[in-house]
Amino acid sequence: MHGVPKGLVFAIYYPVIAAIGVPANLAVIVILSRGRCGLSRCITRYLVSMAMADLLVIITAVILNRIAGIYFMYSFLSITPVCRVRSALIYASIDSSVWLTIAFTFDRFVAISCQKLKTKYCTKNTAAIVIGTVFALSYLQTTIVYFIYEPLYIINNIPWFCRVKSAFYTSPAWAAYDWIRRILTPWLPFVLILLLNALTIRHILVAIKIRRRLRGQSSEENQSDPEMENRRKSIVLLFCISGSFILLYLLFLITFLYVRIAKVSYFSGSNFKQSNFILEESGFMLQFLSSCINPFIYVGTQSKFREDLKNGVKYPLSLLVKLFQC
Repeated sequence: MHGVPKGLVFAIYYPVIAAIGVPANLAVIVILSRGRCGLSRCITRYLVSMAMADLLVIITAVILNRIAGIYFMYSFLSITPVCRVRSALIYASIDSSVWLTIAFTFDRFVAISCQKLKTKYCTKNTAAIVIGTVFALSYLQTTIVYFIYEPLYIINNIPWFCRVKSAFYTSPAWAAYDWIRRILTPWLPFVLILLLNALTIRHILVAIKIRRRLRGQSSEENQSDPEMENRRKSIVLLFCISGSFILLYLLFLITFLYVRIAKVSYFSGSNFKQSNFILEESGFMLQFLSSCINPFIYVGTQSKFREDLKNGVKYPLSLLVKLFQC
C-alpha cells in the first residue's frame, strides 16, 4: 500500500510538470524574443537562454527520462547506451540552466553595482558570448557522465537500463570527480548567488540613502522616483529568480551530502521505501520544478510580459470565435 501512492505521485507529477513547463517556456522564448517587454536586449538574451535551458531540462530529464521510464519502461530509450547518452544530456541541460542563472545574476550585479564596467559588460554581444560559452562548456564537461553507468540487466545479450558503477563509490578518482561536479553544480552557484545578491543589496541600500539625501526625501517619502522604481522592478525580478533557485535546489544539495557522509549509494532499483530513494527523488522533483517557475515569475513581476501573454492567449481564442460565427 505504501509503494502505490508514491508511484502514483510520480506518474502524475512528471506529466504535469511537462504539460506546464514546455508551453510556459516556449511562451517565454516567443514573447521575450519579440522585444516588446521593455527589457534591455542584454537581459532579454539571458532570460531567453534560461528558458531554452529549462526547456531542455524538461525534455531530457522529465519527458525522455522520467515519463518514458514510467510509461514506456522497455522502450529503445532504456537500452544502456541510449540511457547513458540521456544521462549525459540531462546533466548538461541542468548545468547550463544553473550557470545561466549565475550569468544573469552576475550581469545584474554589474549593471547595478559597477557603473564603470556596466557599459562594456552589460551588452547584447557580451551576453551572447557568455551564453554560448556556458552552453558549450556544460555539454563538453558532462561527456564523462557517460562512463559512470553500467547495465542494470542484460536480457538476450541486450544491456538494459543504467546503474552507477560500484567503483564510483570506492575509487578516489570518481570520488574526486563527484566532489568537483557537486562543487560546480550546485555548491559554487549557491555561494555565488548568495554573495552577489548580498553585495547587490548592500549597494542598493547605500544608493537609496544617497539618492534620498540628494532629492530631499528624508521629509518627502511619497515623492515619486522613476529611476528607483525601475531599479526596484529589476531587483524584484533578480531576487525572485535567484531565490527560487536556492530554495528548489537545496534538497538536491542535501542529497549529495547524505550520500557522501553517510556512505550510502545513489538510488538504483525499485524499492520505493528506501530512505535514500525518497530523499533523492524528492530533490529531483523540486529541481525539475525550478524549470517551470521562471515563466510565472515573469508574469508576476513584468507587466508588459503579462500583457503580451494575455494578447497571445486572446488571439487564438478570437480566431476560434470567428470560425464558429461563420
